[in-house]
Amino acid sequence: MEIRFLGAHNCESESTRYTSLLIDDILAIDAGGLTSSLSFAAQQQLKAVLLTHQHYDHIRDIPAIAMNLFLHETTVSVYAIRPVYDALANHFFGSKLYPNFLAEPAGNPTIKFTVIEPDKTEQIAGYGILAVEVDHSVPSVGYQVTSADGKIVFYSGDVGPGLAKCWPKVSPQLIITEVTAPDIYEEFGRTSKHFTPSLLKPELISFRELKGYLPEVVVVHMNPRLEKEITSEIKAVAQELKSPVRLAYEGMRINL
Repeated sequence: MEIRFLGAHNCESESTRYTSLLIDDILAIDAGGLTSSLSFAAQQQLKAVLLTHQHYDHIRDIPAIAMNLFLHETTVSVYAIRPVYDALANHFFGSKLYPNFLAEPAGNPTIKFTVIEPDKTEQIAGYGILAVEVDHSVPSVGYQVTSADGKIVFYSGDVGPGLAKCWPKVSPQLIITEVTAPDIYEEFGRTSKHFTPSLLKPELISFRELKGYLPEVVVVHMNPRLEKEITSEIKAVAQELKSPVRLAYEGMRINL
């Protein structure tokens, strides 16, 4: 399993993109940096896109990739919980901002949307996909992805304190989660349900206590303006845990 970080931040610039992951060139998770990172040919290789929640920086490129695929006369399967479908249907595709690719072309819409149920493993694009509810400011899920050869990654999406409630349900070889800001913004993290390094640390300790191991942890969704402070504090967390915890970056690849 190869995991490519198309976007790793919560702000977009020339060098940073909204969070988006690509697994084995065919399965995307979140769509903040999807079209800006992939050629037209690479976009057409996608078999499925999983969306964690409805916030703009995680769904933004769904209309863009739909237009590209429509013009190439191909389709893509998109999976998410019901509130994400409602947001796309009501605000992107149901408001005359864009063609309604959830329904067009008639009989074979460009976006083939499936509402996914938490805590139920589905076979999607050759992977076992388990959606797990996480605690964020809107309804959200993380995804455990299991390849045919048994490689397992868990991506939490945006989340804050309370992630440990997911641990009994997942057993990954790699955890991808978020750290939005440094510890000086801890109160912001608690109220907005985002992680700082000190808020993430006890969740990882809980994982190790429950499972007896702690896999490598990679964090995304950093605020670029605060990344220097986040980097320093994440290094301290890794040293305290005696386990690898590091920041992702655009173009980073991990092979399991």
